[in-house]
Amino acid sequence: MRSFVLGIELGSFAQAADRLGRSTSAISAQLKRLEEQAGTSLVRKVGRQLVLTEAGETMFGYARRMLDLNDEAAMALREAGLEGGVRLGLQEDFGEMLLADVLTRFARAYPKVKMEARVARNRELTDAVQSGKLDLAVIWGDAEASPLAQRLADVPMRWVGGVREGLRVECERPLPIVAFDPPCLFRQAATVALDRAGIAWRSAFTSPNLGGLWAATAAGLGVTVRTGIELPPRVRVLNPVQAKLPPLPSIPVVMLRHSGALAPPAAQLAAIVSEAVREATQRSER
Repeated sequence: MRSFVLGIELGSFAQAADRLGRSTSAISAQLKRLEEQAGTSLVRKVGRQLVLTEAGETMFGYARRMLDLNDEAAMALREAGLEGGVRLGLQEDFGEMLLADVLTRFARAYPKVKMEARVARNRELTDAVQSGKLDLAVIWGDAEASPLAQRLADVPMRWVGGVREGLRVECERPLPIVAFDPPCLFRQAATVALDRAGIAWRSAFTSPNLGGLWAATAAGLGVTVRTGIELPPRVRVLNPVQAKLPPLPSIPVVMLRHSGALAPPAAQLAAIVSEAVREATQRSER
């Protein structure tokens, strides 16, 4: 079941074999056995891509839930006596859905450990980790900037507009931009891309928090640049070709650590956060 889920998430059972340390033939045999037990096909190929059948979609949902419970049970048994406290910081983009997921997983596995969480922007989180006010933080940025930074994923930046007002805004010139107050990596990427493409732009709305960006974008005040992670329903990713907008780069998701040798609670939380971030980035790219 783990081979099946990982193969679908990675888009390749060969990559799943590498990740799990098994041969491709062994993974294929496991998938065949799983389909025999299910009594139906779970996966089909469309060109070079793997596509779930209707039964496969059902199995995939149940399999992920079962594996999550299995992993939580295994961690709880290994670290049943783990106590102490851990402090986590998250960028606002990860602050809602990801935080709830991480808190649930960690609390189930380590009920004796006290966890504190802070949702903020990059600079505040970086300063808090460096000063020892946070043990861990997930931010946008360059993993090479600190020896205690770990790159978790690279996520494509996207042009984002309102569900109802996007088409009107896309046609405006100068293009109205909704962004954080500087410094902001997403704002910088947007303006650099527009300048290189020779597209005039204007700052239509600035905000110190993500909720303000989503509200302004949904209201049609302008377009913004974020990733596809956890977008609220009132905004949508724009097609840059249709909107005549320039391509954007990817941005790294980085975990900062206060110390190279983390205490056991923080080390376990780091593992849970890393997995949750990778799952969120994979969902955003589907």
